[in-house]
Formats: sequence, structure tokens, C-alpha cells
Amino acid sequence: MPDAAKIVRQAACVLLLGAALAAPQAVLPAGIDPQDFNQVERGRYLTIAGDCAACHTLPGSSHDFAGGRIIETPFGRLIAPNITPDPLTGIGAWTDDEFVNALTKGTGRNGTRLYPAMPYTYYTKVTREDALAIRAYLNTIPAVQNEVKSNQLPFPFDIRMSLEGWHKLFFTPGVFHPDPNKSAEWNRGAYLAQGLEHCAMCHTPKNEFGGDETSKVNQGYNLQGWFAPDITNDPRRGLGGWSVEEIADYLKYGHNKTTNATGLMSETINLSTSKLSDEDVRAIAVYLKDQPGDPFASSAHNNQAAAAPGTPPDQHIMRVGAQIYADECSGCHTPNGKGVPGLFPSLNGVPSVQQIDPASLLHVVLRGALSVATPKAPTGPQMPAFAWLLTDDQVAAVLTYIRNSWGNSAPAVAASDVQKARSALAERND
Repeated sequence: MPDAAKIVRQAACVLLLGAALAAPQAVLPAGIDPQDFNQVERGRYLTIAGDCAACHTLPGSSHDFAGGRIIETPFGRLIAPNITPDPLTGIGAWTDDEFVNALTKGTGRNGTRLYPAMPYTYYTKVTREDALAIRAYLNTIPAVQNEVKSNQLPFPFDIRMSLEGWHKLFFTPGVFHPDPNKSAEWNRGAYLAQGLEHCAMCHTPKNEFGGDETSKVNQGYNLQGWFAPDITNDPRRGLGGWSVEEIADYLKYGHNKTTNATGLMSETINLSTSKLSDEDVRAIAVYLKDQPGDPFASSAHNNQAAAAPGTPPDQHIMRVGAQIYADECSGCHTPNGKGVPGLFPSLNGVPSVQQIDPASLLHVVLRGALSVATPKAPTGPQMPAFAWLLTDDQVAAVLTYIRNSWGNSAPAVAASDVQKARSALAERND
């Protein structure tokens, strides 16, 4: 699950409520006992698993879950709402059923449809008991008066009536049901990955209407200037070369022996997976390790004659790229591309450099990147930016070389791809 939350990674846990919060008094849901500290603590843990803070807490803010963070979508922007227990501008006046329905059915107060930037299409797997535990925890955080106008979409996407059709086409509500043919550990991992962690939200390609391409679940998707990579068990582009332990290490620490997390995935690890129990992280790893990848890509990997996903790269470009790599990259990533375990990522035979879409590589080379630091892996090495040093042709050459050396096989990167990425990144302020 290299560097990687069009429905975006930062859409995690977004309750796009949209309707006015008019009731002046907080409502204590019948299913919640304010003195049940076990329920509150469980809700705190589940809120972390759902990565709610990623969208509902502004970075650097002292007001947890008060909303205000911009959520990018292919159709415009939305603003994550206030989910503190403030009765006027938060969810303090919401009833038990209204909260559960928002989380698992995509409807807010008075049945208002929510935009699927809120991952209810995944949270629908969550049990009512767990949903109420999350509410019990949210009831304990400080109430913050902060009115947020969630719907910032342009016409006609700002008309919620259109969501009725979207729901019928792309949303299948229903709580998670364990697979009797799988282990308890696998089922726990499936419940978390399919539900609260909503992995497929970022890692699954979307159609023109923003719905999941269900035939390509977890096979990778471009969002916010990054490419959330293939996290199936595909041997070349996915997790097929990683053990369960290596997947778990990545989720828990942000590092394993071959790679470091950066970009959007670093935030997921920092706010969510690094804080889960070792047992739950391993369960997610067990589940992901069992997910089938693209059968064509797998057969191509096993057939050396068909391994290249396109025309072999131009040899002149490969020679130019090799020289740039020797001059600018080999000092950290080593001449054979294997890097330094736990410090500098390997580029040798790893999925991060072989994705169909090179967006993450372009992002890292042009802008640089700081890898995640977690309590048990506090060193977060930084990749310097090379946009100032390398031309579009040079970036294209070195990435083409990396993507097709040491057993790697991926489409060549064109100078035009670099130019587009350079322009797009220059417009971003994050």
C-alpha cells in the first residue's frame, strides 16, 4: 500500500449534513448511557478507526471535530460540517436515528440526502451498536459553535434531488455479514476495511458519476494530485510481494522494510491506523492480503514476454534517465534501487513505482515529500523537491528509467505528463 482518504481520501468520515440545525436543545439518544464509560471509550476507538478527524478537524485547530475543512470532489468542493455536540451548529440536537441514518444510510436531518463525499456507502457496513458508540463518544467532546455551509457545489450539483438517482444506481445499504468460510481474524479485518476504514473509497476507480467501478475494487485511483495505489494481492502493482506482517507494519508504523508512507496515506496512518490495536491492524492486513487483483496484470507478471504493459521504453531515454538517477537519486536509494530499509524507500521491484498512473511519483519528485512519523517509528525522512532542478524531459526520463529497471515494468512517463503535473501542483496550496 505505497504512498497514497473521484471521491477523495480526505472524504473520510465526512457527515455532509447540509440541513439547518434549528433545535435549541441537545437530544440524548435513547441508545446511549452517558455513564457507560465502556461505550464512550469504544466509540472513541471506532471514531479513530473511521478517521473522522481527517475531515472534521482543521489541521492545527484546537477545536476537534468542529468542521470547516475543504473536501475536494470532481464536481466541486464541499465543506466538512461541525459534528461536535453543539445543538445549533453541530449535531447536539440530532436524534439517535438521525445520527445512525447519516452514518449508514446517507440521510441527514428530515431525510435530507447527503453527498457521497461522506463515506456512508462504506459506513453502511457498521452495526447500529457501533454507530451509537461513536455518537456516545462525540457527545463527550467540547461543543463548538461553528456554523458550516457544507454544500459549496456549483449548479446543478448543488441540487440534492439528483442524489436520489445516484443512491439507486450506486449505493447498496446493508450491515456487514461475516463470511462463514473465513476466519474470525479475516472477518474482523473485512469489517474494518470495508466499513470504518473505507479503504476502497480512495483506492477504487470511479466512474463519471463518482460511483465505484465495482469490477476494479482496490485497484487504484487518482485523487488530489496523488495516486492511491493498487492494494489487492496483485504481485506487481499491489501487495502480492508483501507479507501480512509487512502490510501490518506499514499500517501501524508508516514504514516497512521497502517503503515509507507519504502524502494522503501518511495522514491516514497518523490519525487512524497507527492508533489501532496490533490485533486489528493485523486483521486488516490478513483481509487485504486475500483480495484478488487484476487477473490480466497477474498473468502478465508471470509471463515475462507479456510483462511490459506497453511499448518498451525508448533506450535513449533510458540512458538519459540512468545518468540522472546516478547523479541525483542513487545517493539515497542506492545504485541498485534497493534503498536503505526503514529510511530510504526501495525502488527495486516495488509496487509504488509500477502503478498505471505515475501521479504519486510525479508529486514526490516535483514537490518532495515528508514520510510519516509515528510513535514507534519517529524518524520521518524527507525527499527533497526537484522541480527547480530538473526539466520536464529530465523528470520524465528518470521516472521512465526507474519504472523500467531492476525488474520493474510500467508505462513510460512523457514530458507532457510532467508539465501537466507541474502546473496542477503549482495551483495547489496544500
